[in-house]
Amino acid sequence: MRIHKKATLFALLTSILYAAPAHAAVTPLNQVTGVFLDDRQLELEVQPLLINGTTLIPMRKLFEEQGAKISWNNDTKTVKATKGNLVLTYQIGNLSANKNGQALSLTVPGQVVGGNTMMPLRFVSEALGSTVKWEANTRTVRIYSALNYDTTIRYGVNLRSSPNSSDQSGVQQMLSVGDKVHIVREVDALWLEVRTQDNKTGYISAKAKYSDYTSESLAEKQGSALLAYGEKYLGTPYEFGAATNQTSTFDCSSFVAHLFDNVLSVDLPRASYNQAKEGKEVAISELRKGDLLFFSARGLDIGHVAMYAGNNQILHTYSKEQGVHYEALSEKWKKRFVTARRMF
Repeated sequence: MRIHKKATLFALLTSILYAAPAHAAVTPLNQVTGVFLDDRQLELEVQPLLINGTTLIPMRKLFEEQGAKISWNNDTKTVKATKGNLVLTYQIGNLSANKNGQALSLTVPGQVVGGNTMMPLRFVSEALGSTVKWEANTRTVRIYSALNYDTTIRYGVNLRSSPNSSDQSGVQQMLSVGDKVHIVREVDALWLEVRTQDNKTGYISAKAKYSDYTSESLAEKQGSALLAYGEKYLGTPYEFGAATNQTSTFDCSSFVAHLFDNVLSVDLPRASYNQAKEGKEVAISELRKGDLLFFSARGLDIGHVAMYAGNNQILHTYSKEQGVHYEALSEKWKKRFVTARRMF
């Protein structure tokens, strides 16, 4: 009798431990390395679930990270998401949802697991206008937001398969003046990853002559790139009227012209008083890396130029003893300050 009871208890425990939910097999999505939205990894409060090949992640994160506002009715377990003119309504557990009056089908329903409301990643993302891709080689899920093609090509530029201008075999096509592209990301100071309207992804030059794309982060990168290149010439001797076809000597204006030409393909005039007519004027209180500052010198209203380096420092040359060097934007220089110009 005792043996029979033990056997019965063992069978009962086994059935509880190994029973699967009626709807499907559920497993933690631990074989996926991450979920990314526009190349930014999402920080999820709980592990995603994999149900019959469908990935589910926490509802609020999924909607709000893609720009949708949600309201939740806890009594009916219904979520209402709005994004612009789009309204999506869904009741947890159902295999259909409503998008602007149109019924949409789900292959796997949303559900509450361990107190967390989980929604199908692909269904929600595509309903919001995003694109979802699975990258088998890295085992990641990537969500790409609905794209805005709001960057205009200013000058014919190659769309490349890698951010490398020396690899001629990597040219996919030439983008023409007026073409529109979506900026996927800023690779560095010199390259942008873009997507074309015919859904090709590649890389174009980030230099201002090629497109009208601007951002504070790109400006910071490009200012730092100018300064890094300029530092290669620290200590290079000063020579008034230095020839522009060599780098063994510089004067103030030939130095900044050389940096802008070689780093950003910006063609500046030779003399500082003409350089001061380029770009747009900025206040001395609004300076950022790479801005040019112009000062009176040698009896001229504008006779000297320096590059702002951040942290109240300037990079320039005017002295045979020091050559190219950094120094503080001190009161000595502020008294002679005339204007600052932004070239990118």
